Amino acid sequence: MYETVADFIREWNKEAQLTQGVLDGLTDASLQQPVYPGGRTLGRIAWHLTTTLPEYLADFGLAIDGVEHADQVPASANEIAETFKEISSSASKAIEGQWTDATLKEVQNAFGVEQSNAMIMMGLIKHIVHHRGQLTVLMRQAGIKPYGVYGPPKEDWIHLGVENPPL
Repeated sequence: MYETVADFIREWNKEAQLTQGVLDGLTDASLQQPVYPGGRTLGRIAWHLTTTLPEYLADFGLAIDGVEHADQVPASANEIAETFKEISSSASKAIEGQWTDATLKEVQNAFGVEQSNAMIMMGLIKHIVHHRGQLTVLMRQAGIKPYGVYGPPKEDWIHLGVENPPL
């Protein structure tokens, strides 16, 4: 749990940087990779992850600019990655500039449940972690080596002296 805004910002910046690494590895072609036939695409999920950041924060009382044309998934992976970079930085600045340590203890309704702002911010991080996991699986399906989020992908194990286990 976050006791101070600085605690949250540290965690936020770390998770945003990891997410940025995943998004930076996308290609324009990979954006079309569906979860299943007729399902959401990798591009839709990456864009959702990006565009919901300011929406989420605004829902809980923070002033932050939204993403222009949030309803239209870009065809460019670079545009998604760059937009996330801008939005995640804006999110950090909004929280740092508008909330205090005492604000984190305040309680408000979040999706039908009374929660402290610290819990709400933890939910925001869990949201990006959840979708980041989806993206890494879809990257594999699209033939892209995923970014090593909390450890190296299997292609990089050899550099650590680890052999791939038999299938």
